Amino acid sequence: MFREAEATDFAGVMRLYEQLHPNDPIVPQDRAAATYDEILRTPGMHLFVLEDEGAVIASTYLNLMPNLSRGAAPYGVVENVIVDSARRGTGIGKAIMAGTLQAAWDAGCYKVMLLTGSKRESTHAYYRACGFDMGEKTGFVAHPPS
Repeated sequence: MFREAEATDFAGVMRLYEQLHPNDPIVPQDRAAATYDEILRTPGMHLFVLEDEGAVIASTYLNLMPNLSRGAAPYGVVENVIVDSARRGTGIGKAIMAGTLQAAWDAGCYKVMLLTGSKRESTHAYYRACGFDMGEKTGFVAHPPS
């Protein structure tokens, strides 16, 4: 079942995030819980999960961005697309992305963007199969100075 994450999904979502970036520093539980709660409470931020038999097996994070161009239509930014490693290749990724994109279209978005750090062709093929293309724009990312 595709749905918005709830407070009770915290442990399941964090388990997925550990799979997404296994080398990330461990965030203290209280800080992670406070951030999770902030995401759930903030208008325009949507943390989605796909649940199967009570277990969170996939997640996406859709940010709806207000916009003054395009007739004031918002745009969406998708982050942290995660499917449980044991369930990859079964269509779950396409299902959660379909729900995420539908939520963006229902919110009136004129486009939805995402970035991937993956260089794997299979990842790019997945995003193309979900309806994304490389587009006409070039993406740039800034990182804080080290």
